[in-house]
Amino acid sequence: MATKLNPYLNFDGNCEAAFNHYKKVFGGEFAGQGVMRYGDMPACDEMPPLAEEHKNRVMHVSLPIGSELLMGSDIMPGFGNGPFKMGDTTYISIHPDSREEADRLFKELSEGGEVEMPMDDMFWGDYFGSLRDRFGIQWMINFSKG
Repeated sequence: MATKLNPYLNFDGNCEAAFNHYKKVFGGEFAGQGVMRYGDMPACDEMPPLAEEHKNRVMHVSLPIGSELLMGSDIMPGFGNGPFKMGDTTYISIHPDSREEADRLFKELSEGGEVEMPMDDMFWGDYFGSLRDRFGIQWMINFSKG
């Protein structure tokens, strides 16, 4: 059995908005039970009580993209999480099947975000661009011509 890597993204209360955007960009439906919320968890004596405003935060969501899953959740203040720092250390690398699809993905993901490197032909022979989307997630789009 081959090992699979699934990117897992953390948000500070806007996970559902981000994943609805990604669902629009990539198509498909959320896997499993859909959007699971912290307020739907069974009560546990070992966890701090949920503040009312946190019950609607996303505990888990996953979106199939090709044969992989993009997964995410909102952090829960008071559950041992430190201060939230938007995705400065993680990129998600997407390898589309065509130059046109690379352009479409780049355009839609960069809406409201920040372009780091516009799509262009690179010295290594691929068509590449990188960006930070409006949710703070960093993406690399890489179309390999050969």
